[in-house]
This record gives sequence, C-alpha cells and structure tokens, in this order.
Amino acid sequence: MRYPLLVVFWLLSDVFLFIVSYTLAYFFRVGWIYSTDFPFGKYLFVVYLVAPFWLLVLITTRTFALGRRQNTIRNLAYITYAAVVGVALFALSYYFSHGLFFSRKLLLFALLLNISMIWGWHMIFEHLMRNVLRLKPSVFRALIIGITRESKKLITELDRTTNPIKPVAVLDGRGSRETEISGVPVKGKLNNLEKVLKEDSITHIIQCADLEQTLNLLSACRQHKIVYMLLPSVLGIVERDERVESLEGHPVTMVNPKEKKWEWFFR
Repeated sequence: MRYPLLVVFWLLSDVFLFIVSYTLAYFFRVGWIYSTDFPFGKYLFVVYLVAPFWLLVLITTRTFALGRRQNTIRNLAYITYAAVVGVALFALSYYFSHGLFFSRKLLLFALLLNISMIWGWHMIFEHLMRNVLRLKPSVFRALIIGITRESKKLITELDRTTNPIKPVAVLDGRGSRETEISGVPVKGKLNNLEKVLKEDSITHIIQCADLEQTLNLLSACRQHKIVYMLLPSVLGIVERDERVESLEGHPVTMVNPKEKKWEWFFR
C-alpha cells in the first residue's frame, strides 16, 4: 500500500499547488485585497473546476511514471505543456461562466507560478518517494539475472540514484564464485529461481545475460505476476542510444544513427 498512497498524495498535492499558484497570481495582479470589480469567489470557483482537468492532462504525459526523472528538460516541457493547457481551460471556463477574462497579466502570472511550483515540488517529491519506497522492506524488489559487467554497473547505478527498484538478489546461469555484488547477495544458479522469487518477494526480474533462458523467465514472471525487464546488452546492443518505439502497434527496439539536436523534439 506504500506506493499507491504516495501516488495519491502526489496527485492531491499537485492539485493543491495548482490552486495555490492561481490564488497567488490573483493577489499579485490585484494586490493583497479582495477586489469588488473582480470577485475572488467566482475566480476561485473556476480554478477548482479546471484543476482536475489540468491534472488529467499532466497524467497523460506520464510525468508520474515510477522511473521518470523529474529534473530533466523533457519533463519540464511536459509540465509546461500541461500548464499551458490549464491556462487555456481556465480562460475558456471563465468566459463561459462569467464573461470575457480581462487580465492577460494574471494568466501569465498563473502560468509561470504553476510551472515553477509544480516542477520544484516534483523534484523534491521524487527524492522523498524514492527513499520511502526503499525503506525496509523495499516495495519494488528486483532479481538480477546474470553476472556481467553490465549487470554490475546496473546494480551500482540503481543504488547510487536510489532508484525505486532495488536489487535484492542475483542469479547466474552458469554459477559464480562471487558471493555478492555491491552488497546484493548472489544466490546461486537459475535452478534456485522459484525459491528466490518466493523468499525475497520479487516484483521485478531484470535479465542481463543468459538469452537462452528468456522464455523460462517470461513464464515465471507471468506465473508470479512479476514485471520482466531485459537489458539491450543481452541482445548485443551496447551503443546505449536504443529506445522502444511502436511500429503499427508492434513494439520494436530502435537504434538510430547519430541524430542532430533538433531531431530530439520529433522522437
């Protein structure tokens, strides 16, 4: 229940900040008074009305995805997009409810405050949520398949960034003399798979080697309702510029030649 409660709190806090940003914009525009020419009650009613729709737009950008890094420029672009749609919805709703909205400066204040407050809060909350999800017992527990240079690097990186998905065990198809990797215990060969899945309450399997075991791992994931992940290096893709795209509804892994910077916007 830890993760769902955190997500609900995150959504509600965003709605609260949306209302706060528009409230502050009102007072920045008219001064710290309740204007009789521009009733605060009517204004706030429209803000309350628009807030859920703004949140829905933000949700569609996958800003709340588990692995999304909130401090990226791309994430800022998504938040800005939702804020622009929110301002447009507010202006239209106010027009149909009370007539033409007269202050473009107020809309600008609301837009800038909404973007800065939401982005700032998201970066803070991401840090808090990652640490809470990793508290013992961690919510998302990963089993790493294969001891390779890539898997060792992945374990180190997941711990360094306090990723919500925490490696708790390692299995290797051929066995290994190593007993642990960066503090994560190595629990033998793949014949221990079922035992480890149950004992360690695994929620994710990350395959980093042993391509021939893919079907068996997928079958185990379906049986135990576990998320399956595959490192591209298992397929021999090591360029680190691959991404998953859709080709007429079919997921494909795509590796493009070197792109120009402006092409980032069309990916």
